[in-house]
Amino acid sequence: MTVETDPITSAPLVVGIGGTTRPDSTSEHGLRAALDAAARRGARTTCFDGRFLAELPPYAPERTHRTAGAVMLVDTVRVADALIVATPAYHAGISGLVKNALDYLEDLSRDERPYLDGRAVGCVVAALGGQALGSTLDSMRAVVQALRGWTTPVSVCLDSSSAPFDSTGACRDTKAAQRLDLLGAQVVDFVTAQRAAAGARWLTHQIR
Repeated sequence: MTVETDPITSAPLVVGIGGTTRPDSTSEHGLRAALDAAARRGARTTCFDGRFLAELPPYAPERTHRTAGAVMLVDTVRVADALIVATPAYHAGISGLVKNALDYLEDLSRDERPYLDGRAVGCVVAALGGQALGSTLDSMRAVVQALRGWTTPVSVCLDSSSAPFDSTGACRDTKAAQRLDLLGAQVVDFVTAQRAAAGARWLTHQIR
């Protein structure tokens, strides 16, 4: 799949990556809630959920062949304006499923805009209890920054032991809902600010 986009006039494309293989996981609900918040601010969104990620083979940089799913993931991120990444905390770190998907972004290393360069990335972490949330969030931010992405000021940590989402995926934790909404807003605001700056630079160049 190739997503065509005009970098100045089109609605921002926000790509979500994350979740687990388990339906209705807290991390996936959080991811979709943040993407919905971005959509309410005019963004186009697409989501690579845990079931999609589970079909990706382990990333192997020495192999040139890529599955159709891997090509779809990389090509979509290539034209994304911003990302939201959500992971469960597995043993105080990012799940292998999510990390493997992020490893595939090495295929963007030789692009004119390599990796996640210049793009905002919102981070969502879910854990059964609060102990692993901080360390997992730190790991997520470190990976995003290694990929040259800009982590949003707001990140969201969800304690799944409190069942913050109901069976429909609606967030019943008021504070968590507010933070997910703010995270979605921040990734769109970042794109808007970047485009305004690019437009100002273009206008200055024309005047000269």
